[in-house]
Amino acid sequence: MKDQSAEKILATTIERVRDLVDVSTIVGEPITVNADITIIPISKVTYGFASGGSDFPSKNNVELFGGGGGAGITINPVAFLVCNKGEVTIKHITASDNAAERAVNLIPEMFDKVTNFVDRKKQAPVEDVAEEPQPIVETE
Repeated sequence: MKDQSAEKILATTIERVRDLVDVSTIVGEPITVNADITIIPISKVTYGFASGGSDFPSKNNVELFGGGGGAGITINPVAFLVCNKGEVTIKHITASDNAAERAVNLIPEMFDKVTNFVDRKKQAPVEDVAEEPQPIVETE
């Protein structure tokens, strides 16, 4: 009789998932475009697994076991690292799964826009506020 148990099913499922997903799944193989440009794909890997089983009573002193297991994996490309003459930039793929991800991805852009707006307001001359023009003090 084959060695079957919930523990064995779980161990086999985890082993199979481990075989499918390694570091090269997340950080892909570099793609050399020319002598100066190399592109490295970056992916998000989500996985889950479940298993279970039960021993059934038997009148014949025979161990009866029933069980099963399964796993699922999702791989989504999220960005590319672009190495160009020693300069490394990241190019995000714009497809977002939900509104929360889109909002988080917009934070750096919004921060830059607000900072630029505040800087312009600081540098703009003040009109019709005082009788004498006030010197503009620049802060770093």
